[in-house]
Amino acid sequence: MGGFDESDQKAKSRVRAFREEQQNAPVLGDPRIDQRRGKRILDFAVACPLLLLCAPLMIGLTILIRLSSRGPAMIRQIRIGQNERPFKMFKFRTMYLDVDDTPLRQMNIRELLGCQPGTSDGVFKLEADPRITNVGRLLRRFSLDELPQLFNVLRGDMSMVGPRPSLPWEFELFTAEQRRKHDCLPGITGLWQVNGRNRLSMPEMLALDLVYARSRSLWLDLWILCRTPGAVLFDRTVR
Repeated sequence: MGGFDESDQKAKSRVRAFREEQQNAPVLGDPRIDQRRGKRILDFAVACPLLLLCAPLMIGLTILIRLSSRGPAMIRQIRIGQNERPFKMFKFRTMYLDVDDTPLRQMNIRELLGCQPGTSDGVFKLEADPRITNVGRLLRRFSLDELPQLFNVLRGDMSMVGPRPSLPWEFELFTAEQRRKHDCLPGITGLWQVNGRNRLSMPEMLALDLVYARSRSLWLDLWILCRTPGAVLFDRTVR
């Protein structure tokens, strides 16, 4: 597994501090139930206003995607969610239809199995990927393709913060320990998205997802949510 950079170590230290603070807090009722309820309230408190605020933008993006290339504006992908349950994740389409993802999948499988180091662009990235439309590059640059996942949050399939939802073929390659990232709801943003983002390799992303799954708390969610806008706006590694 690739080594963590200094920011990753700081993130893990911050997570430990959050966890210690949570453990020292007074307990009222079952803390696990209280945390689940609090997280669900936080999800609605963030997702509902954000969806209303972004509705005009999402309508405009839908029109732009339909005009720029053949195919639907929004797609549904099968992902693995909490307790290893498959669900349909919504996303704006960023690629041309009927593209072959075999070379990219093979590259990511080799990286996950440790057969080759991650590239400077991290996982799921190819230099000047010809499968991605011009509009799709813009959407990916600012993570606008993930806006439809707000519907998944309201449905209860996802949370605002959590591990990245895995593709089925990725899940089949995970070790028993790596599969523990599915102990909690997957999220639109997460720990690795605000600590290196696309500069990280797949094993590094998985490691940070596991750190979150083991140490999750409302304080950590709030910290990640506060850091996400800056990570999206100022990251220059997304293509």
